[in-house]
Amino acid sequence: MKIGVLSDTHIPKAALDLPKSIYEEFAGVDLILHAGDFVEIAVLEKLRKLAPVKAVFGNMDTVDVKNALPVKEVIKAGDFRIGLIHGYGSPSGLIKVTKSEFDSGIDVIVFGHSHTAFNERIGKTLFFNPGSPTDTVFAPYNSYGFLEINDKVEGKIVIL
Repeated sequence: MKIGVLSDTHIPKAALDLPKSIYEEFAGVDLILHAGDFVEIAVLEKLRKLAPVKAVFGNMDTVDVKNALPVKEVIKAGDFRIGLIHGYGSPSGLIKVTKSEFDSGIDVIVFGHSHTAFNERIGKTLFFNPGSPTDTVFAPYNSYGFLEINDKVEGKIVIL
């Protein structure tokens, strides 16, 4: 199973649209995860035309987005459980914050908020932040990611 992962798209504030390469690469995925801060709901609708989407809202999202999406969600993918959340507070404390939002049976925590890509296993949990494809506040580059799920889960960050 191949999952495309986005966060912090901030459209139309940071950019008018997602980079073309995301639309091209996500057209073949089994699922898209978005960890919040769409800003406008139109991005969600565009992604839904590519593949099924699971998403949560972030702190910068409009009321329309917040009314349409949960603050966090647990997604079953193969034999694995993925916790999806935007995150909050200081970027330096995001791992602790996101971990506290889910039970111990989560295999992967996908989060955003910091705009900085992160792909690291801590204990038995993979913490995965795809970064932002449109905004480099707090980040050295724009990025998005993929999760590959087979008998294990592996994350990959794509730098734009």
